[in-house]
Amino acid sequence: MSESVSEPVSESVSKSVSKSADASFKELKVDWSSYHQLIERLVILVHQSGESFDQILCLARGGLRVGDVFSRIFDLPLAILATSSYRDDAGHTQGTLNIAPFITTTQGTLSGRILVVDDMVDSGQTLDLVCKHLLYTYPGIASLKTAVLWYKIDSVIEPDYFVEKLSGNLWIDQPFELYDGLSASELAQKHKNALAS
Repeated sequence: MSESVSEPVSESVSKSVSKSADASFKELKVDWSSYHQLIERLVILVHQSGESFDQILCLARGGLRVGDVFSRIFDLPLAILATSSYRDDAGHTQGTLNIAPFITTTQGTLSGRILVVDDMVDSGQTLDLVCKHLLYTYPGIASLKTAVLWYKIDSVIEPDYFVEKLSGNLWIDQPFELYDGLSASELAQKHKNALAS
């Protein structure tokens, strides 16, 4: 059974919700403070479940910050698996899923009780395929649980832990997305005065 927090979406994100050109599509803007609070709430959910894990595996890129916090708070090794499906249209369009051939970790082979963390489950295809891939590729995995900040109700898979359940037509504008489509020269121009001193 999944663990979740029952607080409404509006209490954990900034209040700005706007419609795009498609009237059925809504955007939810999340600021850094709200984003970190969501990660902390997810940590609390996992802690309160009483489950223990041997390793944290985060899915890069969206799960990197989540994995880092989990690894630090639970004092567990962090493994990283790079995946990519949202690369088109400045990260707004889901394309073909790519899963890296190797996991980065300092702890040898992935084994034992594993907690897979990511920022969200949208269609669920990425998380579903990654979990199947991990269980097939790493027979030393004794158990595999999943934890995400956001879980969209139309997903093909339900994570074991999530903070918020959302409707499927909601785009989550996360605070780091401002870097999608931003070049290094544009960033340098933005900070021109600070770099000159």
